[in-house]
Amino acid sequence: MAKKTAPLLPQTDELLRQLGDRLRLARRRRRLSAKQVAERAGMAPMTLRSLERGGSGVTMGAYVAVMQVLGIEKDLDLLAKADPLGRELQDARLTPVRKATARIWPELPTGPTPPERPVPVGDAERDWIEQGGFTSSEMLAELIDPVAPLSKKRR
Repeated sequence: MAKKTAPLLPQTDELLRQLGDRLRLARRRRRLSAKQVAERAGMAPMTLRSLERGGSGVTMGAYVAVMQVLGIEKDLDLLAKADPLGRELQDARLTPVRKATARIWPELPTGPTPPERPVPVGDAERDWIEQGGFTSSEMLAELIDPVAPLSKKRR
């Protein structure tokens, strides 16, 4: 008897069905029969049929085996690669540069904050810097040698 799997949300179920459709299409483009792919992947034709329908009871290993037979297993590297939500959560826990610097180098002058230089970045990066309390690479360079201006250092 097959193990029961946790129910999926309808949107997730639809994504799995679309993945199965894409795998079926990839198999047909290569002019491979279901029987050939099932044999090469080491599974029963019935499992392949369930996989191509987006069955949630099919193991991840079975999906990967079929992708390997079709030569598209490297597509797995794209899954969760960007992870914008996880990145945002991670960045939210970082301490802003000025507070961290004060703990590490308390002897640095704590006078007025120098005026922000224009940062040659796009709007998205600028928003990320401002919202996170982070600073530009030029400001970080000034932490290393706060006396010498950046333009003199490069000459």
